[in-house]
Amino acid sequence: MLPLAVTMGEPAGIGGEIALKAWLSRRVHGIPPFYLIDDPDRLAALAESLGWLVPMRAISAPDEAPSVFNEALPVAPIGIALRARPGHPDPADAQAVVGAIEAGFRDVMSGRAAALVTNPIHKESLYRAGFQYPGHTEYLAALAGAAEAPVMMLACPGLRVVPVTVHLPLRRAIQDLSSAAIVHAGRVTAAALRRDFGVAAPTLVVAGLNPHAGEAGGLGREEIEIIEPAVAEMRAAGIEVRGPLPPDTMFHLEARATFDAALCMYHDQALIPIKTIDFYGGVNTTLGLPFVRTSPDHGTAFAIAGRGIARAESLIAALRLAGEMAARRAVAV
Repeated sequence: MLPLAVTMGEPAGIGGEIALKAWLSRRVHGIPPFYLIDDPDRLAALAESLGWLVPMRAISAPDEAPSVFNEALPVAPIGIALRARPGHPDPADAQAVVGAIEAGFRDVMSGRAAALVTNPIHKESLYRAGFQYPGHTEYLAALAGAAEAPVMMLACPGLRVVPVTVHLPLRRAIQDLSSAAIVHAGRVTAAALRRDFGVAAPTLVVAGLNPHAGEAGGLGREEIEIIEPAVAEMRAAGIEVRGPLPPDTMFHLEARATFDAALCMYHDQALIPIKTIDFYGGVNTTLGLPFVRTSPDHGTAFAIAGRGIARAESLIAALRLAGEMAARRAVAV
């Protein structure tokens, strides 16, 4: 199998140390071969400062990674000197951060890497350097020339959630919610469940926006005017879907066993249940791209960067999920 491409993310954050931890636990967790797009000298210095024995091997092409992965961490050098120190980002590193994303993108699109796993970025530093995209997802979609907007899914064992509106103030999320957006999210999610997650006949549930799913209009009409028409349209398209359901009763253990993914109407409605269930092991995956992309479901954690205490479970889960998704796509080709 081809290796996974892993971007360095923000060099002042915890991306480097959780990548080192993931490599150190590669056998325990059954992590597929990956290579890190980063600065080998930075990583070697970081490992030494933490007292971790992590041999590095600079590679010139992704196909070199699998043969060295068991003995050394394969690193594709970015070729740019970095200025950041742990916990202290420097906008001058933006070129390297974006360059690592672009290098990983080229590798997956050219078929040299099986999937792309992105470490957390610091958007403020990128914005100060002129980066004009809200984040990874939108930038990767632009690079790929995606005809439709990609869809964010958060996944952990036992639960997958999709926020229909994402990084918006709550007032604007309510204003922007539409039947078309719900249908798009449902269609992309159902297709991804079949292709990438091996769910032959996926079942979706759709959350209501208001308490008690609006109580037949008594607590708001969004369910009647926006969500119910979207559910009807998805059913007409052959998607098995239920809803709108009261959001406060959708996520207990017995309820979760009845569906494969939940469409949520705004960011926190999706992220609160998954982070409650599996705070350290959730994975962010982007649906609707022409390649597999996953990411840890956390940020740069500047406050603890460089101390060796950052937990790597989310990156490990992202690596394993990326490998599983890529393997299913390879079989389907």
